[in-house]
Amino acid sequence: MIMNKQQIILSSDLSASLKQAIEACPHDKLFILTDECTHELCLPLIQEFDYLSNACIITIGATDTHKTLETLAHVWKELGDKGGTRHSLMLNLGGGMVTDLGGFAASTFKRGIAYINIPTTLLAMVDASVGGKTGINFNGLKNEVGVFSPASSVLIDTNFLRTLDFPNLVSGYAEMLKHGLISTPTHWAELLNFDFEHIDYPHLQNLVSQSVKIKEDIVTQDPLEHGIRKALNLGHTVGHAFESLALEENRPHLHGYAVAWGMVCELYLSCLKTSFPQDKMRQTIRFIRETYGNFEFDCKHYDRLYQFMTHDKKNSSGIINFTLLGEIGDIRINQTATRKEIDDMLDFYREAMG
Repeated sequence: MIMNKQQIILSSDLSASLKQAIEACPHDKLFILTDECTHELCLPLIQEFDYLSNACIITIGATDTHKTLETLAHVWKELGDKGGTRHSLMLNLGGGMVTDLGGFAASTFKRGIAYINIPTTLLAMVDASVGGKTGINFNGLKNEVGVFSPASSVLIDTNFLRTLDFPNLVSGYAEMLKHGLISTPTHWAELLNFDFEHIDYPHLQNLVSQSVKIKEDIVTQDPLEHGIRKALNLGHTVGHAFESLALEENRPHLHGYAVAWGMVCELYLSCLKTSFPQDKMRQTIRFIRETYGNFEFDCKHYDRLYQFMTHDKKNSSGIINFTLLGEIGDIRINQTATRKEIDDMLDFYREAMG
């Protein structure tokens, strides 16, 4: 299977960039997918563009709790009921949930229609909308069902970030911090020093641009995640387990918070198993603790967290695979840990973060 390289456009004029992206995808009917939040906050920013006047709007519930088979079926039904054909085009306007689910809906409706992502959250800009992964949560597990299917183009306009509240802003920033850890000490240090009290949006746009390039370079080398693309999973093996536990206990957390907490655990494993420097681990943990607070759990949750980790898609033959670091930018994929080491890691997390 060969994946087309998606075009990523960092836009300073969204109207012109979007018009060009749509013209590059000849279509008979145009759909815009939003969730309840982006329908209210972001759709008005593009709805005045005259070339969108005939677009059909499909709106779904907001947040990851709606990233389900039922929502997917609703989008398919809307596409069918409103005259969608295999020559239609869909714009996904929203955060990672919208771009993931919308990309999956587009990639499967009539065996696949073209789609364009317009990410409106920081998380979607630097992670979810780039790289061609689409999917839904299923059977209590994150992104359990989906396909690799890149958008025709991804339009990144950081003006949307002004619509975000603080938790959603720092949620996306966790993926940027991960990109810093897998790239260079300079970029990592720059990210640790960002001032959230007085946000410099032009500087943030520059950091976003660097982040997107780091992800894009890795995805280009390994589009279907057979090797180096697993670098992007730093923090995610444990992070997804935290996220799944939180959902199961009806105390959901934003994805980036879970990834940040997962990085605390996986940097500890990196110190233990691949000689990652302790001072850099502690600096990173201090930033995470101050920015994201703590995920509360105790030792009676260890078995359940371990079970969630065994369901991670990167595993093979039931062995949990971690992405660890020997140093910033020194990526070690397919690392394993014993059950005792995983329990010690969870002990360390509670001690370091509590």
